[in-house]
Amino acid sequence: MATLHCGSVTFENIQAVIFDKDGTLADTQGFLLRLGWQRARLIEAQVPGVQSQLLQAFGCDRDRVLPAGLLAVGTRQDNEIAAAAYVVATGRGWLDAVQLVQAAFRAADQLSDRKAPQTPPIPTVLHFLQSLAAANLRIGLVSADSPTNVQDFLDYYSLNTLIPVAYGSTPALSKPAPALLETACYALNVTPAQTLVIGDAATDTAMAHAAHAAGALEITPDGIAVYTATQRPTPAPSGLISSFAEIQVMPARSLIASRGE
Repeated sequence: MATLHCGSVTFENIQAVIFDKDGTLADTQGFLLRLGWQRARLIEAQVPGVQSQLLQAFGCDRDRVLPAGLLAVGTRQDNEIAAAAYVVATGRGWLDAVQLVQAAFRAADQLSDRKAPQTPPIPTVLHFLQSLAAANLRIGLVSADSPTNVQDFLDYYSLNTLIPVAYGSTPALSKPAPALLETACYALNVTPAQTLVIGDAATDTAMAHAAHAAGALEITPDGIAVYTATQRPTPAPSGLISSFAEIQVMPARSLIASRGE
């Protein structure tokens, strides 16, 4: 159990911190940008005129992927359904559109190298994660990525010890459903009320709120927005810090010692 001072906001009695993966712990910008262009190009080859709309939906903006785009926050199924909708708008039937998109996504996979080596941990976030583990906080991971990719990421970077509980999304249970966060908390033997969620999208914050987590830290272009448990996700967070380096983590034993007890 620990207290986390996040600028002007303090979270007490925290036992666990659950991270998002892509864009939060893992640097996925280059990988997702290439993947989005490959998918759009392959679909465009069969359905001329949809590429620009697909890129916009995926969140591919010139040389970066927008954090609110489907590639960043959606599951593979989310991306397939959205892409198929644009294909249907050209006059094709739904089943034909879904099959075409799924085939294009598989072809894009074959053109892409293994994901894990291309999406390394972000050093500053990894350092913060290690400081949480040093304070005896339990660490988990909940991702919109597939369970296979999540496990491959942990294996490739030897993070299984630091992150013993990790869940990817499946058609039956995916982000941002609060049940996925609740499942991770159960595996960590903590309640959501004892858990802080860290992500890079509003969906992560919404999931934390729906599961009644202690709060959420949302990585934004302007810094890290801090949301408390009682605050619904809004454009105005409870606080804003510039980096993880500003967060003070105080283990329970340090609090007791400081009181002279």
